Amino acid sequence: MRFYLFLICSFFVTLALWFQRPAANAADFSCINDKVDNYSDPSDGVSLGDGSKKTLAKPYKVVEKNSQDKTRIVSLLNAAKSNDNLVLFYAKQFLGIPYVAKTLDQEKEECLVINTKQLDCTTYVENVLALAWCAKNKKTTFQDFCDVLAKVRYIGGNVAYTSRQHYFTIWMDDNVKEKLVKHVSLPPAPLSAKRKPKVNYMTTHVADYSMLNAHKQWIKEVEKMEKNVNDIELAYIPKQQLAKSDQYRKYVKDGDIIAIVTNNKGLDISHVGFAVWHKDGLHLMHASSKKKKVIDDDVTLFNYLKGNKNAVGISLVRML
Repeated sequence: MRFYLFLICSFFVTLALWFQRPAANAADFSCINDKVDNYSDPSDGVSLGDGSKKTLAKPYKVVEKNSQDKTRIVSLLNAAKSNDNLVLFYAKQFLGIPYVAKTLDQEKEECLVINTKQLDCTTYVENVLALAWCAKNKKTTFQDFCDVLAKVRYIGGNVAYTSRQHYFTIWMDDNVKEKLVKHVSLPPAPLSAKRKPKVNYMTTHVADYSMLNAHKQWIKEVEKMEKNVNDIELAYIPKQQLAKSDQYRKYVKDGDIIAIVTNNKGLDISHVGFAVWHKDGLHLMHASSKKKKVIDDDVTLFNYLKGNKNAVGISLVRML
C-alpha cells in the first residue's frame, strides 16, 4: 500500500515540476518582447539623438535567422570609431554577403527579421542605417538595434505587414519624419527635377506577395499606402546629369542613401544602395541581384544606370 502511495505522490510532484518548467525558446524566436517595458527605454520609448524620444508602437517578435546574428550585431555596434563615416563603415562590413530576395516574407506572421547573412538591396540599407544610427547615439545593445530597425523598417515602428514600408518613397518619407534621415539638398534645375510616383504594383500583383496573397484583407490597407506614396513629390537628379557626376560632389556625400527612381509601371523606386565616391566619379555600393552579393560596384553610377532604360535618376537621403 505504501508503495502505491509513493508512486501516486511521485507522479503528482513530477507533474507539478513539469508545469513550472521555463518555456522553451524556439530557435528563430530568440528575442520576444512581451511588453513595452522590455524596450530600450521602458518609460517612454526610444531615445533619439536630438534629445527627444519616440514611443514604440506595440510589442513585437524578433526572428534571428542565424545563430550568430545577435553576437555579430553587438560586435559591430562596438567596432566603429567616433571619427568614422559610420554609414560607410557599416556598409563595408557586409561586402560579399549573398544577395537573397524576399527574406522578410518567409514567416507566417509579421516579425522583425534579423538576417546578417542574406540581404537584398533594401534590407542591406536598413541594417546599415540601424547600425550606424545606434553607434552614433551610443546605443550598443541588441535590443537597441532591434528598436531602431523597427523604426527604420515600419511606419511608426509598428511591426505589421501593412505598416512595412513596401515602397521606398514612403520609406524615405517616414524615416525623415522619425528624424533618422533627411533629404539631401540638391541644386536647382536642370541639375535636379521633381516628380510624383504612380504606384499600384502590389495591389495589381497580389499573387507575387505570398503574405499579402494569404491575407487578402490587408489589400485595402496597402491601397491606402499606395495613395500616400502617390501624394509625395520626389526631388531627384536626372540620369543624364550624372554623366558629369563631379558637379554633385558638394551635394552628394559618401554614405548617402541612393534610391533609383524608375519608370517601371506601378513602381516608384527600383533599387537602393549607398553613394561612394571614386576617382572616376560617383559609384553605388549595393546588394546586387546580378552579382548575387553586396558589392562596391566597379562601374560608375552613370554607367550602371545607362544599362537600365527605365531608370529616371536618383533620389537621396542622409542619416542624421
